[in-house]
Amino acid sequence: MRYSTKTQLLTGSAIVAAGLVFTSPALAQDITIALPAGELGATSYNPITANNLNSATSLIYDRLVEQDADQSFHPHLATSWDESADGMTWTFMLHEGVTFHDGSPFNAQTVADWIPDFADTENAFLVEAIKSVEVVDDLTVRFVMARPEPNLLYNLASSFMGIPGQAAYDEMGEDFGVTAAVGTGPFRLESFQIGLETVLVRNEDYQWGSDLSENTGPAHLAQVTFREIPDQSTAFLELRTGGIDILLGVPTDFLQILEAEASVEVIQMPGTGISYMPINVTAPPFDDILVREATTLAIDQPAIVAAVYNGVGAPAHNFLISSLPEAEVDDDLNVYPDLDRAAALLDEAGWVLGEDGVREKDGERLSVDLFTANSTEFTRLTQVVQAQLGEIGMEAEITVFDGSTIRDEYRRNAHQLAVRAYDWNNSDILDWFFSGTRLGYPNVSMWEDAEGQRLNDVAMTESATFQERIDNFRAYHEYVLSQHLFVPIYQPTQNIAFNVTTVTVPDPIRGTRFRSQTVQDIRIVE
Repeated sequence: MRYSTKTQLLTGSAIVAAGLVFTSPALAQDITIALPAGELGATSYNPITANNLNSATSLIYDRLVEQDADQSFHPHLATSWDESADGMTWTFMLHEGVTFHDGSPFNAQTVADWIPDFADTENAFLVEAIKSVEVVDDLTVRFVMARPEPNLLYNLASSFMGIPGQAAYDEMGEDFGVTAAVGTGPFRLESFQIGLETVLVRNEDYQWGSDLSENTGPAHLAQVTFREIPDQSTAFLELRTGGIDILLGVPTDFLQILEAEASVEVIQMPGTGISYMPINVTAPPFDDILVREATTLAIDQPAIVAAVYNGVGAPAHNFLISSLPEAEVDDDLNVYPDLDRAAALLDEAGWVLGEDGVREKDGERLSVDLFTANSTEFTRLTQVVQAQLGEIGMEAEITVFDGSTIRDEYRRNAHQLAVRAYDWNNSDILDWFFSGTRLGYPNVSMWEDAEGQRLNDVAMTESATFQERIDNFRAYHEYVLSQHLFVPIYQPTQNIAFNVTTVTVPDPIRGTRFRSQTVQDIRIVE
């Protein structure tokens, strides 16, 4: 689905003016959760092959280990683990008595069969350091490494490393994760309507939750429905009127209103990603590095945080969240607004300001396409970016796509600029979005560069210790910044709102995101 944006967005003040009030739905043993904008558009629940997963994934599949908000790692399907002194073997002891939704057992052979399935997928990087997997006994498995991998536990804790049932995975082929999904998680997949909703039902046999949840047995909830509501104003209204119980990714425009409501509680968590504007370096005029640099200088991040996000969150000045040590780069490489410098660069590139305020070169106007996804937050942000680009004489035409279609547009190299976001709290996101092996999507910048790929490969495969990994990724990050491949915009908080008359949600939320460990402890208000 594709359409041009001239949308009238319903702001928080407009909602108040409409006189809408909160109502409570009838008591039930199920809840409905609205997914955040950044999680819309998933087309599969296959963690091995998917490149876009949402929060429901963690309820279907368990992982060997879990990561808490303080970045510490906790046992889950693995009860403990040992790393050899040289980093060349990892031994995992597994939880006894775990079964998949189809009744098949989880054991060491499951892990040995699962790891090779990543070969030749976009997620192969997660396991490429594992040379082989040895079954020591039914509940002990050993990874023999091709090289040390300081990031292994982080990889194992990601949603993409939820463990599927091998028999179902092999039998269903490409349909796995679409028509059915089999994991060991606290919920089973009941139905999945792409772009609309996912319905999960309780796994009554569940007895192996992690220590991030108080409840390690069957969930208190009988059913959880995840809905995709692209218009966040609509999702906000549904929270107020009882259509949903929990709203993930609450727009900052609505926070003050929600916090004033006795029926709603808001929980804020640190953000794990940024909003940014990738620049397609193969699409003129952005094949000229002077134009790319000018574009980066046009965007006023502090003004966007103030105007679009009401001061909640922080400006982004490079590609990584600020809590990562690899984000601590030479400040000369960080991106800050500078309209005078942007104008000088465009002048140098031969783009002359016209009488109507749009620059021209050789009779061609500086008019570009600006893509974004169909959510309230993205369309509002993109409209502000459009206006700021206009300040340097760049005319941007906005086109809005649904979440899955826009990735198809990237893959066919139909874009010039785009406003988008990622959610990942690790520096290897640089590999995901800038490796020359992933052109189109996720490498939306379409960047192929020999030195860049060398630095990428060093960071990804030649880091023997955690500090070496930091140093290598910082060097790679600095080189990426020097090429002006994107514009960093915004570092958000994670805002979660829920109706206290219908559900109780644990606070603080354990983990780095709203995932299964939180849902395990949610209860219906009696």
